[in-house]
Amino acid sequence: MLTPSTRTHYHTLLDATVLTAPDAAAPAIIYVQTDTAPSTITRADFRKAIHQYAAALDAQGILPGDLVIVAHTQNLESIYLFWAALLVGAIPSMFPTLTEKLDRAIYMQGLADLVRLSGVKLVLTTDEFAPLLADVGCRVLGSSELITLRDEVPTLETPFMASRSEDEVALLQHSSGTTGLQKGVALSHQAVLNQLASYSAALKLNEQDVIVSWLPLYHDMGLIAGFLLPLVQGIPLVLMSPFDWVQHPALLFRAIHDWQGTLCWLPNFAYNHCARRIRERDLAGLSTASMRLFINCSEPVHPESHQQFLERFAPLGVRPEMLAVSYAMAENTFAVTQTRPGTEPTLDVIDRAALEQTGHAVPVPAGTPDSVVKVGCGPTIYGTKIQVIDSAGQPLPERAVGELVVRSDCMLTEYYRRPDLQPFTEGWYHTGDIGYLAEGEVYVIGRSKDLIINAGKNIFPQDLEAIVNTVPGIHAGRAVVFGVWDEREGTELVAVIAEVDSMDGAARQQVGRSVREAVSKAAGVSLGYVHLVEAGWLIKTSSGKIARNANREKWLRERTPVR
Repeated sequence: MLTPSTRTHYHTLLDATVLTAPDAAAPAIIYVQTDTAPSTITRADFRKAIHQYAAALDAQGILPGDLVIVAHTQNLESIYLFWAALLVGAIPSMFPTLTEKLDRAIYMQGLADLVRLSGVKLVLTTDEFAPLLADVGCRVLGSSELITLRDEVPTLETPFMASRSEDEVALLQHSSGTTGLQKGVALSHQAVLNQLASYSAALKLNEQDVIVSWLPLYHDMGLIAGFLLPLVQGIPLVLMSPFDWVQHPALLFRAIHDWQGTLCWLPNFAYNHCARRIRERDLAGLSTASMRLFINCSEPVHPESHQQFLERFAPLGVRPEMLAVSYAMAENTFAVTQTRPGTEPTLDVIDRAALEQTGHAVPVPAGTPDSVVKVGCGPTIYGTKIQVIDSAGQPLPERAVGELVVRSDCMLTEYYRRPDLQPFTEGWYHTGDIGYLAEGEVYVIGRSKDLIINAGKNIFPQDLEAIVNTVPGIHAGRAVVFGVWDEREGTELVAVIAEVDSMDGAARQQVGRSVREAVSKAAGVSLGYVHLVEAGWLIKTSSGKIARNANREKWLRERTPVR
């Protein structure tokens, strides 16, 4: 397997076990769907399919170094296309398709900007989506046209294996958002292989592992941990559509049971989604005893989410030591940190007033009034370093809160063809995240751009959102908190927008009062505005996260709340 000690045996992603191992009959991907028999794709099946698609791309004139966008619903075809592009030496990038959660005009502008700024050669998409992209600025191929081209071109018996070196760009990851989708994180083969080697060591990955994932492949967690990692390492990947999982979250537990899954990555909201949405009858006869780790990543980690998940699924065999945490970002390929397998995440109880007023994470005993609990993200993985710095760029001591900066051997090469964006300062990448270090672990509090300063207090909106989401009547996971400058008060006021289950006037008023009381009691913060909206009002990013700034701007345009 690829580890730090065997790293020199791997030169590009085409050295992946799924492409090179002699046991061609071994399963590469098991694709599962609700009410449909699973599809098992062997390594031989996988190789044949991607060679066929690679021949079609080659016949269309795709050359080494060309940028190919896969804007596709998540299925086997999109997977084959990604690897086919790698085979011909092109640079593939997974991109979301347009859904009801995304603003159409913003999405189309973002994709057009990507084509213009990054020199996209080809967009591969579905038949349904292809006509919408006709004017995007480059050639667009829908599935049917591509399959026709594929079937007309003879498949070569040997892989294309275009001459690409370790330091050349292997793929792009595009940071999620409602705008700025054209900012592509360019990752070299070297960076991706370094990440997979180091992260595998941190996970204690072994040949008996089975990864189960529903994550979208246009997100770094899905692309790296839930896709490239298993295929490069040659361990089975049990994959499902994120749309299928959202509607039928029990599908994840069924897949774990049926295929003896051992590793699964989840954003924080998914722990709540599973605990609240899965019906008891859908879990009958299932077991998670095979699992080693459920890894919380990509969002601020809330201990309440872990506890709810643990209590709900303990009867299936979920144990506290299975709940792990990673701090990750696309610019570092993926993982920056990882909690140690087999140990429960560290819970750091700190004084809220000291955090807000002095910027220090002062530990206090559990249960201390006006305390807050932060979840440790573990130590950094091999080859990665992290510092906490102040506004002047100077390193801060342990437990002092500041910006997290990262340096590693798996960092991005550049923001693709964006010389105006310089991500490094003396080799350190500025994450924009706020956090602190304590006893060798990283604690992430929030984003610097999201910080609210209210009457001299530093307020982290993620903390307040976690409180609001516990209020009865609030649609769980559908709340956003931000600051609004108030000239009369001379400070930022705290605003909450939350989707509610009922739009009845009296019920909404009661929910609004409950929100104010809950935040005041738990955090000592007086809310300036509480705006309750119907389901679907909140804007989300392409990866499904609540888009804080976009919602703030929408509310400022539309607002009529009464303070």
